Amino acid sequence: MTTTAPRRRRHGRVRWWTYLLLVAAAVVCLFPLYWMFVVATTDTATATRMPPAVVPGGNFLHLVGLVLETVPFLGALLNSLFVATAIGVGQAVLCALAGFAFAKLDFRGRGTLFLVVLLTMTVPTQLSVIPQYMIMSWLGWVDTLQALVVPGLASAFGIFWMRQHITATISDELVQAATIDGAGTWQVFWRIVFPIVRPAAFVLGLFGFVTAWNDFLWPFIVLKTPERYTAQIAIKALQNSYDVDLGLAMSGSFLATAPLVVLFVLVGRRMVAGVLDGAFKG
Repeated sequence: MTTTAPRRRRHGRVRWWTYLLLVAAAVVCLFPLYWMFVVATTDTATATRMPPAVVPGGNFLHLVGLVLETVPFLGALLNSLFVATAIGVGQAVLCALAGFAFAKLDFRGRGTLFLVVLLTMTVPTQLSVIPQYMIMSWLGWVDTLQALVVPGLASAFGIFWMRQHITATISDELVQAATIDGAGTWQVFWRIVFPIVRPAAFVLGLFGFVTAWNDFLWPFIVLKTPERYTAQIAIKALQNSYDVDLGLAMSGSFLATAPLVVLFVLVGRRMVAGVLDGAFKG
């Protein structure tokens, strides 16, 4: 007993070099954000000189004012917030519902249909742009925000994620007991399954939110009117065809990145807990 206790304490102690590695990793991850802010406070000449400036300048508020004058950036941020929130909530609920169906419901063709869903993950996004645009044009949704929201409400990865999590977390006996007690399929999902898998659905919704917020290709193709631009398209509108004002572009990029940083500060701990919860249960 006298020899094992000190040994356990030594194994539980965090070494100094562990903190050093964590600090180094944090610096590497945060330096691009810092550099973005530095460039957003200077002009193009200062940003491109050698050696580069590493201290923020004093032009940030001026450049932010130019961003707001050049494009309707606040409206673009609100559009991105609406689209990303709708997609995040939609993926959390619909992918959980589809995952529950594939994991716990017995219907004809379940395995084949799930295989088809997995195969769609192998198709590059660029290949679906033309048929997706044709569908939006047929529906009359070109240059509308629903053309961004509806195609992103479900994803093959999200269905796979929730199906695996529900399979590992929800027992068949629990579903059968609820069915014997008279609960319908929707009641089983909404009152029993979804509260249990809510952390995994929350993480999936965050992934969908961030992906939709950072999406550029599809909004750039389908949106035409500046008032309907998302944040990423508004940043592109800050650049002309001949040269790029780095300070102006980085100011817009910083304004578009800041909401994601705030979101991670608010829910980062819960997101990590949800990922680890799914990993350990799986």
